[in-house]
Amino acid sequence: MALRRRKMLISILPSELIEVVLIRDHHVEEYYVEMLTHSKTKRNIYKGIIHNIDTSLQAAFVNYGDKKNGFLQIDEIHPDYYTSELKPVKGHKFPPIQRVLKPGQEILVQIVKEPTEHKGAFLTTYLTLPGRYLVLTPGKEQIAISRKIEDEEERTRLKMVINEFNLDPGLGVIVRTVSEGQNKTNLFRDLQFLRRLWKDIKKKALEEKGPCLIYEEKDLAFRAIRDYLTPDVQDVWVDNEEAAHKLEDYINLVFPRRKNMVKTYISKDKSLFEKFEVMDQIKKIFLRKVSLPSGGEIVIDQTEALTAIDINSGKISGESNFKDMAYKTNLEAIKEIANQLRLRDIGGQIVIDFIEMKDRKYVRDIEKQLKYYLKNDKARTAVGKISRFGLLEVIRQKMGSSAISSIYKECPRCQGQGNVLSIEWRAAQVLKDIHRRISQIDSPNPLEYILEKELCFYLLNNKKQTLLDMEKKYHKKILIEEA
Repeated sequence: MALRRRKMLISILPSELIEVVLIRDHHVEEYYVEMLTHSKTKRNIYKGIIHNIDTSLQAAFVNYGDKKNGFLQIDEIHPDYYTSELKPVKGHKFPPIQRVLKPGQEILVQIVKEPTEHKGAFLTTYLTLPGRYLVLTPGKEQIAISRKIEDEEERTRLKMVINEFNLDPGLGVIVRTVSEGQNKTNLFRDLQFLRRLWKDIKKKALEEKGPCLIYEEKDLAFRAIRDYLTPDVQDVWVDNEEAAHKLEDYINLVFPRRKNMVKTYISKDKSLFEKFEVMDQIKKIFLRKVSLPSGGEIVIDQTEALTAIDINSGKISGESNFKDMAYKTNLEAIKEIANQLRLRDIGGQIVIDFIEMKDRKYVRDIEKQLKYYLKNDKARTAVGKISRFGLLEVIRQKMGSSAISSIYKECPRCQGQGNVLSIEWRAAQVLKDIHRRISQIDSPNPLEYILEKELCFYLLNNKKQTLLDMEKKYHKKILIEEA
């Protein structure tokens, strides 16, 4: 049977928004979004200065140039930064932080977790530089193979290939999942690129005065090609001509044998997502309730401590049907839950409340099937067992690609108990539609757009330059009017 091929859809509104969707047979498997007005700092590398040391937390607060200092725990500090060769006291893994670091000390750090409204960024000195096939790990001498590569012969082959490269002292490598089946030449080319990148970072770190940015991670469009473009992706569709040319050049370096992979979509009457019939599926990501085929539904509620997922059954006729209906609904639910966890990038502790099943055979099968559906998730997951109360706990690694956190803000009226679409997201969608309309040859001049008062004022006050750029590019006027 022929392998079903996937497509990657990249929708770009210049200087505002990037969306990436991976589909298979019109089914959305992955969705990523980046608002360019919200600067992303995860994986950026900075030259920072230690501001102060908290002995009770055994952590340092580092000024790396942001308004809030970053948080650096003792276990994230490479021994090369220790000011004295001090061994840990008995019963501890690390020496006291106050005796090996000092305020004012310069330090090279990478952001692991983005800063929030209330907390600074979480930092590490164990840097990682991702390439297409490999991840370079300066300061950590290792050769690690992705756990997703399960074939032992392939794992052994890849390890032998990396060993032949004779890594420089102090450098390590993590072999990524997409390296499976790759030849030695492709892996070596990727390693050489990462070596040059690390050399440039070290040089800049020596020349620049902290606090300052040393290395900036690429935007979502390039990260999508680097991190999510697997061999089963047949086409990459891009709705921005300039970006399409840049991505095509990059893909030709990564996949020299895959010519003409990038397809430019010049919109007419439909957006890129409408053309491939994925809009309704994307809208599901932002709903609290998601319907199931049999009439049931899952209800997703995120709190500060955990995410609770409740499974509700559809209409059940007759007592005798309850056992089978409960199993069927739970089975449909776990497939959708695995899908929603990935699409929404829900991380941390997740508790699922199943419809009660007294048959232990059904219970074990639901646990087994959930593990199966989570198997293709790029994030690390751990699945517990269903308790006698019908609750199951899942732990999932957050990948940092959450569409929910990107486009929602805390509601000023309910203090975070609910969510409303942010004005930035709504404005970005309007600009995206204006861009689609004005780029058409037969679009009216001027192009009139009528909006509610709040959104109208926001665009005119905050997005005026974007509108002017569109007018200049297409030689047409845009009239934003209040409804």
